[in-house]
Amino acid sequence: IAVPYGTLNSRQLRMLGQIARKYDKGYGHFTTRQNLQFHWPALADVPAILADLASVEMHCIQTSGNCIRNVTADHFAGAAADEVADPRPYAEILRQWSSVHPEFSYLPRKFKIAVTGAERDRAAIQAHDIGLHLKKNAAGQLGFAVYVGGGLGRTPMVAKKIRDFLPEADLLSYCTAILRVYNLYGRRDNKYKARIKILVHET
Repeated sequence: IAVPYGTLNSRQLRMLGQIARKYDKGYGHFTTRQNLQFHWPALADVPAILADLASVEMHCIQTSGNCIRNVTADHFAGAAADEVADPRPYAEILRQWSSVHPEFSYLPRKFKIAVTGAERDRAAIQAHDIGLHLKKNAAGQLGFAVYVGGGLGRTPMVAKKIRDFLPEADLLSYCTAILRVYNLYGRRDNKYKARIKILVHET
């Protein structure tokens, strides 16, 4: 179940609790992508669960498969004392841009994006395919340091910084360019070497 940038309102949280009690074992599992998983629903109950989720504006779109996954952010986003700016509006822009994107619905492998606006990186942006660090330049303008090619799994790698300051207005066009390169040149013959981190490492 997608929980964009880890943010839930009280209505949504109550609905998740209701679904857990009615269709599962009374609990769920929060993931490292700030999503929620229920492991025990009956297959026949899935349509009812999806309808309940939709009633509180939630869904399961792009929570698996070779697509752009849930955009994550610092779990203290909007309240952190060391924030330059709240990263959640940018995470929402990325969520809307990436949802059912016709060009990026069948990537070589799953693709993960994280955003932080804080001095201390609690979102682990360098462990993501794209990591975005909100910052201000000397003129006080907002933009991003851009990291590409991070990931864990069987071949963990730290993302490389490819842009020290990207103006905020260029965010979507820059991410589109990164995804296009990955979609074109990422490996599809071996899922263990299909992540963008391998492409970055070998380039």
